[in-house]
Amino acid sequence: MTARVRLGVNVDHVATIRNARGGPHPDPVRAAKAALEAGADSITAHLREDRRHIRDADIEALRALDAPLNFEMAATPEMVAIATRVKPHACCLVPERRAERTTEGGLDVIGQAKALGPAIEALKAAGIRVSLFIEPASRVIEAAAKLGAPVVELHTGTWCNALAANDTAKAEAEFARLQQAAKQGASLGLEIHAGHGLDYTTAEKIAALPEIAELNIGHFLVGEAVFGGLGNTIARMRAAMDRGRAATGAAA
Repeated sequence: MTARVRLGVNVDHVATIRNARGGPHPDPVRAAKAALEAGADSITAHLREDRRHIRDADIEALRALDAPLNFEMAATPEMVAIATRVKPHACCLVPERRAERTTEGGLDVIGQAKALGPAIEALKAAGIRVSLFIEPASRVIEAAAKLGAPVVELHTGTWCNALAANDTAKAEAEFARLQQAAKQGASLGLEIHAGHGLDYTTAEKIAALPEIAELNIGHFLVGEAVFGGLGNTIARMRAAMDRGRAATGAAA
């Protein structure tokens, strides 16, 4: 039987709402607890250089929960120092530009290999599972495997954006790339995660890929929670992912 796909819930944008008023409400730690009660397997939080949403104190409080914390971060000395001190379950290295609204694509694991290598080794030495957020491309998968991180997270944003724009041809091409990247990565011994822009429909479809072990989803869940409540929204996402994975078993 194919293993259940894990769900990591990103609470960044609960913090975005909190920071809009400068007070303590809504609390991303409270959101994380609600997410775990509703079926999330782990919590994801991105501590940016400019602290635009998640703050240092949030990371400390999230780490104290009885659940895995996936710490998204740029591969900078500051963030490596924080991660090796806090020791989350996992660190996902992502590209980061101060001007961007959200992460705009995967890491340049080819051009930045020399810079990424020491960060990966420092995190691994601290006992932290390291993931690289990358584009679903063959050369990128090969470069990621050579860097020695055990996990890659495939950037699904281009696929999701094409679907949202009703660009069927591009969406089909992007999903084919995701399928191939998942197969290639798994064949190289990598654990395969995916995330960015996923909703109920796209999460269900990508959960059907047998190589996918984990999805990390945030913005959509926080937005839908306005209408249906966070617990209900996460439970519905969990059900969608389980349907997708059940389809994998039926096809096997």
